[in-house]
Amino acid sequence: MKPRVRLSVMAGLLIATMLLAFRVPSASTEEKLVNLNTASAAELAGLKGIGERKAEAIVAHREEHGPFKAVDDLAQVKGIGPKLLEQLRPHVTLGTAAKAPAGAPESAAAKH
Repeated sequence: MKPRVRLSVMAGLLIATMLLAFRVPSASTEEKLVNLNTASAAELAGLKGIGERKAEAIVAHREEHGPFKAVDDLAQVKGIGPKLLEQLRPHVTLGTAAKAPAGAPESAAAKH
């Protein structure tokens, strides 16, 4: 193989490797989102800014009022203000539990 062709091939491989390295996040750097509608108090307490009491308040609110329909609904929980809500927003999700399947009976907690 000619030196010029070999250099071009090696440069192409290097560029391809670099692109793959930047495009594919490693499993260790991915952060797992906490589902507000299914997480236990212990899981919620693992979020920065949420201690044991606030975690229990989130679970109690969910049990009393049904699943969260929006992340903004966290503001209805005592002790969670706008600043903490914005801090939590990138770390939480609603998952699929926010909406009951069509034709599913309404739970007693959701009736309140």
